[in-house]
Amino acid sequence: MSIGNSPEDERPFEDDREEARPSVGRALQQARIAAGLTVDDVSTATRVRIAIVHAIEADDFAPCGGDVYARGHIRTLAKAVHLDPAPLLARYEAEHGGRPAPTPAAPLFEAERIRPERRGPNWTAAMVAAIVAVIGFVGFTLFNGGDEDGAGANVAEGATPATGGSASPTPKSKKPSDPKPEPSDSAIAAAPQDKVTVQVSAADGRSWISAKDHNGRLLFDGLLKQGESKTFQDSSKINLVLGDAGVIDLYVNGKKIEDDFQPGSVERLTYTKGDPQAG
Repeated sequence: MSIGNSPEDERPFEDDREEARPSVGRALQQARIAAGLTVDDVSTATRVRIAIVHAIEADDFAPCGGDVYARGHIRTLAKAVHLDPAPLLARYEAEHGGRPAPTPAAPLFEAERIRPERRGPNWTAAMVAAIVAVIGFVGFTLFNGGDEDGAGANVAEGATPATGGSASPTPKSKKPSDPKPEPSDSAIAAAPQDKVTVQVSAADGRSWISAKDHNGRLLFDGLLKQGESKTFQDSSKINLVLGDAGVIDLYVNGKKIEDDFQPGSVERLTYTKGDPQAG
């Protein structure tokens, strides 16, 4: 009979610290409770729906609508409950196969070409042309009036013209070019007052966006790459969904929206005519 450890005791020690670590949803739930916050409090602070907060805390990420939005929600909720989002995102990616391949934009735009939209008249170009015409007419009128006044002053102050000889022509000053209007800060600065015009620009990265008119008709649903922009116009209302609002610049009815959207946050916005009002 041998004296010593049994074969079971000689097996390598298995570190179960990974097993003891809470899941992504459990970690967010524990941090929320420790911060003294309810699900309603977190939903109000982050604009993430209550049902999605409950699902994430239960490690059910299907209601998020995809890995991109799941990571954005995890980042937003972690900041709201004072957690570092990086370890949670790393754990999520390890459990769900890492970051997905970027979605190609070509099929989205091909689908948009297959479903052409009826567009109204280009009111922006018409108004800019009208402004240029008015400025040109005013400048021409002022210039002609100045020439007539100058000619009268020359006759009153100069010598009496001699008779019988050809008078030397009076030198004329070079006609200045018509004044040009200053370029506006945005192509929609001259947006018509009877419509709502929204311009979405991906300034700091790429983001998925969706836009609908007041009847709920889909105007655009796709990926906006960095540096690209889209302009939407409707008679009364534009509804927007921004997949990553932190990288987006918004111009509504010629005015830049200065909302401090967080990177990775999903925003649902509504804008109407007149002074921009987010719904």
